Amino acid sequence: MQLRNLVWATTKHDVYTMHNQSVTHWSSLDQISTELINADDCIVPKQRGHGSQSVAMVQRLEDDGVVFSTRVTEDENAITNSLEIYQDPNLLSACNSSGSKRLAATSNDSSIRIFDIEYFDLLKHYTFPWSVNSVSVSPNGKMFAVLGDHEDGLVVDPNCGKAIGSLKGHLDYSFASAWHPDGNILATGSQDTTCRLWDIRNLSQSLAVLGGRMGSIRCIKFSSDGRFLATAEPVDFVHIYDSFADYGKSHEIDLFGEIAGLSFSPDTEAFYVGIADQTYGGLIEFTKRHQHHYLDSLW
Repeated sequence: MQLRNLVWATTKHDVYTMHNQSVTHWSSLDQISTELINADDCIVPKQRGHGSQSVAMVQRLEDDGVVFSTRVTEDENAITNSLEIYQDPNLLSACNSSGSKRLAATSNDSSIRIFDIEYFDLLKHYTFPWSVNSVSVSPNGKMFAVLGDHEDGLVVDPNCGKAIGSLKGHLDYSFASAWHPDGNILATGSQDTTCRLWDIRNLSQSLAVLGGRMGSIRCIKFSSDGRFLATAEPVDFVHIYDSFADYGKSHEIDLFGEIAGLSFSPDTEAFYVGIADQTYGGLIEFTKRHQHHYLDSLW
């Protein structure tokens, strides 16, 4: 498990996780876990040969059953590294928001593929000089942050796949990125054990370097209000930074096990950490304490 973005909270009480070919919904209110997708039960296009199965599956949360599954690439050894759902700003309208939804899939065949979610057609296919580990979409949908098996990252125009900026500063391959809700700050995580912050208006150098404890930065998330930035190392350590203090104030969570992903709830009232460990694995929930200073008592 190299990439760690397998936890998503859609509300304070609804969390989706992936583990062992299965996507599961966890209700913190009912304390019930429900399997939604099991990849072993789904029909996908026949593979041409042996190797990894790079398959994307889509299910609407309000419906039962998978509505779409496809092989992302015909490269028999390619692995899908990340999936990102976003709105295409060129098609977004008040009367038809569903037709503007896109799925961006990255894989280590050096590609980003963009699918239409409504009809599940492959719309665009962009290639890069290295395996692509992560893509994240700016809040306005007009920029991709593309990271992979190279020290430098790219800011890319999603309409044509051309680089409009470069991110130079990391000393090793990069695995994760996230955009601040205001769209001006981009955070990137690397195997060099750092998270770097960039002002998208001036990419000549990073704004700040946030060091990890001992491992790569594999997952990065901003809270929806933009106040907090969370980063995760592969094992044991999660870091939370306060953007209101220019990221100079932080809190470290010391866990036990491999970290599968992080997610703030949309209202920022809850924070979830997935642990992928055969013995101690599970989902840890942290909730906000309002009676004290946030960072001193929250996590």
